[in-house]
Amino acid sequence: MNTGELWPDPDGARLRVRRMQTKLHQWAVDDPGRRFDDLYNLVHHPDFLTVAWERVRGNKGARTAGVDRAIPAFIADDADTVAFLKNAREQLKARTFTPLPVRERMIPKRGSGGKLRRPGIPTAMDRLVQASLVLVLEPIFEASFKPVSYGFRPERRAHDAIAEVHHLGTKGYHWVLDADIEACFDNIAHSALLERNVRTSRRQAGSGPGQGVPEGGHHVRRRRDQGHEHRHTPRRHRLAAVGEHRSLGTG
Repeated sequence: MNTGELWPDPDGARLRVRRMQTKLHQWAVDDPGRRFDDLYNLVHHPDFLTVAWERVRGNKGARTAGVDRAIPAFIADDADTVAFLKNAREQLKARTFTPLPVRERMIPKRGSGGKLRRPGIPTAMDRLVQASLVLVLEPIFEASFKPVSYGFRPERRAHDAIAEVHHLGTKGYHWVLDADIEACFDNIAHSALLERNVRTSRRQAGSGPGQGVPEGGHHVRRRRDQGHEHRHTPRRHRLAAVGEHRSLGTG
């Protein structure tokens, strides 16, 4: 990377990231069996890092530091921000980036009758890389989610799920099943999740602590069972966006 290269402005970066996300999502919709390669270049792209950092700094936890003691909300000066983002990009491009342990603290678990939970607080750079990964992977995996899935998805919330339950109640549905996996991400098989992820994208950044884990789920049972057809396409596709990477200025 040229040390004198200009860093993108947030407005332009948001527009270009949105365009690329639209393409990624459309490719995933058009071919559910598609296997994306070369996504890693997008993760460390200046546009994606810029938008990712905006998300991190706009998060309600931006005033909380991880083990690095860096507070995202305080990295606000333009020069400091560009230096921080360039440092992250250099580490990612060189594949020397390594997530650090999360900072743990016990806090009350809302609505649990006095129980505590132990959230992990990642470092500022880890949060940046996680947010950039989400920007790249979310539009791809969104294509495979069911319309009735509302947990931890963009533009969806619990109130939407409740409205769906009420609507289906007028269409002949009679049962609502509520299930919860205690300490879900502590008990779920991480290897299975990674394998599912690798089937879709071959090259990714190193794994790190997640940003959030669903703690409950709701399912509506129909009066009669319906089968779902799953199409598996063994063909491998190279991401036809190498030209896009260059036009975005990855260098």
